[in-house]
Amino acid sequence: MGRYVDDILQPGEKVLYSTTIHGIIYVSGLVCLAVAGACLVGSGGGVILPLLAVSALLALLGGALLLRAWFQRWTTETDVTSLRLVHKEGFIKRQTFEMSLDKVESVDVNQSIAGRLFGWGDVTVNGVGEGTKTIKMIGAPVEFRNHITAR
Repeated sequence: MGRYVDDILQPGEKVLYSTTIHGIIYVSGLVCLAVAGACLVGSGGGVILPLLAVSALLALLGGALLLRAWFQRWTTETDVTSLRLVHKEGFIKRQTFEMSLDKVESVDVNQSIAGRLFGWGDVTVNGVGEGTKTIKMIGAPVEFRNHITAR
C-alpha cells in the first residue's frame, strides 16, 4: 500500500515535508507491559495466582494498546507539498483534509510542557474561506508550521 499523498500529487507538485503522529502514543501500552512484567515478577513465577492473572490481563491490554497506536500512526499522514497541505487519517473509513497553501491564513501550534520536552503538539490551520483544522499530536509541530508558512 502506497502513501496517500503520492497517489494525489498533481503534475509538478512535490512533497516538501512529511510527518505523522508522534511516537508518544506508544507510552500507555508500554507502561501496561512494564506493570505486567512487575506483576509477573511479584507473583513469584506464578505462585500468587491473582497477581499472575492481573499480569496476564495487563499484558493483553498493553499489547492491544500498542497495536492500536501502531495502526493509528501507520494510517495517519500529514504532508506539505509545494501547492497544499494534505492530512489523511484512517484505513477503511478515510478522512482527508486538503488546503491550498495560498488559502492558509494562520497556523497555530499548541504544546504542553511534556510536548515541548519530547517534541509533539497540536497544530491548528486556519484558512481563508476554507475553515479550520486541528491536527493532533504530530511530531515536530514547529518545523511543520515553518514548512507551511515559509513562502
